[in-house]
Amino acid sequence: MTLSFDFHFSFRSPYSYLAMPQIEAVMAQYDVEARMRIVRPIAVRIPGFFQKVNPLWPPYLAKDTKRIAEMARIPYRWPRPDPIVQTRETREVAAEQPYIMRVSRLGALATERGRGFAFVRTASFMMWSGETDNWHEGGRLAACAEIAGLDGAALERDAEAEAARLDAVIAENEAAQDAAGHWGVPLFVFEGEPFFGQDRIEHLVWRMKQHGLKAR
Repeated sequence: MTLSFDFHFSFRSPYSYLAMPQIEAVMAQYDVEARMRIVRPIAVRIPGFFQKVNPLWPPYLAKDTKRIAEMARIPYRWPRPDPIVQTRETREVAAEQPYIMRVSRLGALATERGRGFAFVRTASFMMWSGETDNWHEGGRLAACAEIAGLDGAALERDAEAEAARLDAVIAENEAAQDAAGHWGVPLFVFEGEPFFGQDRIEHLVWRMKQHGLKAR
């Protein structure tokens, strides 16, 4: 029997991006599926987050994610533009967030259409690998949808038309994340048990093996 787990993912989280190759490898090795549950970044979910966080955290994150990427040989550069609209000097996050909400809605809709992981894998690589500037322009997200096996133009059109409904889906994902017992991403939830961070994937696999996880 194929097992499954929830994968709470933010398109603005470098750790979420860095976890994707590991989860892809897990699904290739074992009879298991990741159910993508797209959430907004914590900076958008919590007003004033960057005004409250310890100032040592952002530079540490930059160093930590860079070395994780180097060690795992994963192409990595902060997206251009940043998925969230934020004033660099004050770190104030804008009320309107067209970039992150657009790609998040696309991810949520791709998940409903059965190609969530494939779209998130392709789109997040395009955004974070450093190979593409202006990831939000030129039909690049639609092209990612095509690579994932979807009609890119239809996905873009429907995500825009169904924005309010998809925002509600994303809110449900965030509520499920909180109910599972954690607020961060990447978060993996199996049988109600949360596993936070790309460094907990081995623990997730260990737990699933206790529930009958089999190699392919």
